[in-house]
Amino acid sequence: MNNYAVFLRGINVGGINIKMADLKTALLEYPFSNVKTLLASGNVVLQSDLGTKDVKSRFEECLRETFGYDAWVVVLTASRVAELVAACPYPSDDKSTHSYITLASDTAMLDELFEAGEALGGVEQIRLGPEASAWLAPAGGTLDSPFSRLSAKTRYKSSTTTRNLRTMIKVRDAAASL
Repeated sequence: MNNYAVFLRGINVGGINIKMADLKTALLEYPFSNVKTLLASGNVVLQSDLGTKDVKSRFEECLRETFGYDAWVVVLTASRVAELVAACPYPSDDKSTHSYITLASDTAMLDELFEAGEALGGVEQIRLGPEASAWLAPAGGTLDSPFSRLSAKTRYKSSTTTRNLRTMIKVRDAAASL
């Protein structure tokens, strides 16, 4: 049995509203156990005998069939989430900046996004691995930051999602405790 973290893109924003209790109930009809939702913002930890790719496809299938939601998720093992959190050089709690990790199910899209961020200039970012990069935004200005606007483009919607480092730490801890 493997421990996984699943990160949903675009849930409970833009008219896509799914109650976490309903999501948990629906997921238990699939080959998942110990399902826990976190923070009502599209973070789920669970256990499964399936591999990462199969967890992704079955999870997305559940969202489409149960909620009519054209879903995109990024699935990582609990150990990989812990490695990414440990690799992030930015502070988890700082008054002047917020630390983010962008996760991707498509390495080529993350490569493109990272390179576009470099071309913007003024974006402090670092690649954490093939499926993740970390970046900083000024406190109070995340949504207005050039990189945030870039990463929100439709082109990246189906393959990337971003979480602040504090959320990633909570997900790491929840996944480890399954």
